[in-house]
Amino acid sequence: MSTDVEVPALGESITEGTLAQWLKKPGEAVAADEPIASLETDKVSVEVPSPVAGVLTEQLVGEGDNVAVGAVIARIDEKATAGAAAPSPGPAAETAAAATTNPAGAGETPALRGDDNAPVAEAEHDDDQITTLSPAVRRAVLEYHVDPTRIRGTGKDGRLTKDDVIAAAEAQKSPAPAAVQAPQAKAPAVPAQAPAQAKSPSPASAGERREERVKMSRLRQTIAKRLKEAQNTAALLTTFNDVDMSAVIDARTRYKELFEKKHGIRLGFMGFFVKACALAAKDVPSVNASLEGDEIVYHDYLDVSVAVSAPKGLVVPVVRNADRMSFAEIEKTIADYGKRAKEGTLTVDEMQGGTFTISNGGVFGSLLSTPIINPPQSAVLGMHRIEERPVVNDGQIVARPMMYLALSYDHRIIDGREAVTYLVRVKEAIEDPTRLLIDL
Repeated sequence: MSTDVEVPALGESITEGTLAQWLKKPGEAVAADEPIASLETDKVSVEVPSPVAGVLTEQLVGEGDNVAVGAVIARIDEKATAGAAAPSPGPAAETAAAATTNPAGAGETPALRGDDNAPVAEAEHDDDQITTLSPAVRRAVLEYHVDPTRIRGTGKDGRLTKDDVIAAAEAQKSPAPAAVQAPQAKAPAVPAQAPAQAKSPSPASAGERREERVKMSRLRQTIAKRLKEAQNTAALLTTFNDVDMSAVIDARTRYKELFEKKHGIRLGFMGFFVKACALAAKDVPSVNASLEGDEIVYHDYLDVSVAVSAPKGLVVPVVRNADRMSFAEIEKTIADYGKRAKEGTLTVDEMQGGTFTISNGGVFGSLLSTPIINPPQSAVLGMHRIEERPVVNDGQIVARPMMYLALSYDHRIIDGREAVTYLVRVKEAIEDPTRLLIDL
């Protein structure tokens, strides 16, 4: 008895995704609810679980194909036994095989184990030994540019883990001993491997100009579409101010150990800025509003979209009801989002909504920028790096840790006076954090 595997619901307004990777091959046994494929949507990666226990008999689509919600992508035979001959999977299996099989060429780097980079015998790279990659591991492979077929997995059943990939990347950076590399250069099997070399581009010679074409991921396409939509639709304008970070830095220095001991999380800058934005929104509610048709929707809550860098692009998970959260709750939520963004495990629901966005380009060294709003939101606050600059204080020129702030806003909803007032309120709260306690 065969059971169809359908594309699950991917979230509100998401009707299709791209089959990024098959996690199981035809003929392999699968357990109920075990992931058999990974889908890439406009926002996050989603694993497709098997509805029943059995054997994967057919893959009906190939990696890279677009699939609609509810479409049948595979079939599971509940009565078949593992290893049984599976029907010809067609182009889907060929695509999967091309993505995982990589015959060694004469000029390739020695195989990397999980704990060293000693050569691995060819027998260890048979197709039966090549394990499928989870979305998190696949992202690490792309990020660190390593060959997954040349890494010894330490996970369950020999599967690769993210730590295996990182260790292999670190080992690859270190020059291999000459004693290990010498036999590779003299190996008599080089002529037999010539066909493999013909399939892979040879290293660029001196002065050679090369190009590489890589298809945009669905996430990158969505980012591009939404940003251009914001530019074409909203009346974007940016106002700037600078803020003296002395008081916040002093508070962190004085209380960071007690804070971490009590709450189990470090006290960062984001907690202060989220609180300051919530306080300022009470005085200037239009900054926390959105435009729907010819109506302005005002929110009595603050759901902050926090821009987080992920391997495939910028994502903005939402800290909901941030105006009612404590410093510890804000810091824990943002830290969790940042970790799971790198692992690719954020859910669609965590990425939807949001009434205001905070983007911290300062962690990458940005001095000043003009961020673009995230529709249908009406404003975004850009934070930047902290650097000591000379300022005049009580008639004296002194050095202070200063940060530039930028508020980009939709001029259709927010007047210039309101935008400037909002940014001044944020500045005042950061320079005098006591205001956050007494709601002033």
